[in-house]
Amino acid sequence: MLAAGPVFAGSAMQMWNCGLEDGVSEEDVEARASEWLRAVRKSDGGENIEAMVLFPIATNGMGETDLIFMVTTPTFAEWGKFWDAYPDSEAGASEDSGMFCPDSVIWDAIKID
Repeated sequence: MLAAGPVFAGSAMQMWNCGLEDGVSEEDVEARASEWLRAVRKSDGGENIEAMVLFPIATNGMGETDLIFMVTTPTFAEWGKFWDAYPDSEAGASEDSGMFCPDSVIWDAIKID
């Protein structure tokens, strides 16, 4: 089964651990993430990208993380196509606005039925 893993691989998921700056509300984050996602979906490979902002309700300690920004694509092939085009895209150019956080991890997400 382990050898067959790549054949049945799940979606690509990247998560950023973020801290809120003073004066930035959850609504501000949601609005900025929505703008970014609209720009992403116009870019090559970004048509099927999904995004979520995760705000903690209860925690046993998250350090300096106030929220997690999560982006997924259905396949790693789409992920690669998207990230190859990202630096020159409208979405890539918008990163200077301070929405994104420096710490992230890319995951292989496998849905369990």
